[in-house]
Amino acid sequence: SRKGAMMDNRFATALVIACVLSLISTIYMAASIGTDFWYEYHTLSPAENISEAGRSIWEEFFSKEADEKTYTDALFRCNGTVGLWRRCITVPKNSHWYSPPENDMTTNCISFSLSDQFMEKYIEPGNHNSGTDLNRTYLWRLQFLLPFVSIGLMCFGALIGLCACACRSLYPAIATGVLHFLAGLCTLGLVGCYVAGIELLHKKLPLPDDVKGEFGWSFCLACVSAPLQFMAAALFIWAARTNRKEFTLLKAYRVA
Repeated sequence: SRKGAMMDNRFATALVIACVLSLISTIYMAASIGTDFWYEYHTLSPAENISEAGRSIWEEFFSKEADEKTYTDALFRCNGTVGLWRRCITVPKNSHWYSPPENDMTTNCISFSLSDQFMEKYIEPGNHNSGTDLNRTYLWRLQFLLPFVSIGLMCFGALIGLCACACRSLYPAIATGVLHFLAGLCTLGLVGCYVAGIELLHKKLPLPDDVKGEFGWSFCLACVSAPLQFMAAALFIWAARTNRKEFTLLKAYRVA
């Protein structure tokens, strides 16, 4: 009886830790999807943005007709940041081109529409006659879909876990663990797709010499979320399988 209580405590601890890891990973994924710092560009000479030429660049950025090359050039020159749903640039609060360089700057964003998310990417960005770049097209679509699949799997796993608690059974925890493992694969796929997409884009549109690009904290949140999902999956599956094994041995012992 004492041994059984010790085993129950061990399983309960594993499940609590798994639930906490699952909750943290869900929060991280939701935060990464909703923020705009997956990739950041830092311009070493931002004063150029105040010039008349700079003004035309960021005005084109907000145009509905802006293609991939147009808004990417603006991101390069205006300390841009890119998320899964929005792109942002830093512009002067005062829109007059003759404003002094010390003028305050503000960040303005524009959202990717649903059609933008599924729009074809071209072999030469901005040139519709260059043909479809299938690699970049499908990488972009996957990086949009995979985070929602990941969160959906974790939420479905949580629902199964609640049913397991109501039934006072650990067996459904295996299904919860499997769903978290699949969610981790989706998150890992998302990270891989995003990195590959950025690298392919920069091969087509190389960074100017005075511009530095780096992955932002939103991207890091997704990177951290994946191992948390795998750890939660391992704990769920371990608790369910070990409890089933111990229960079978205890039952056999009692029968004997």
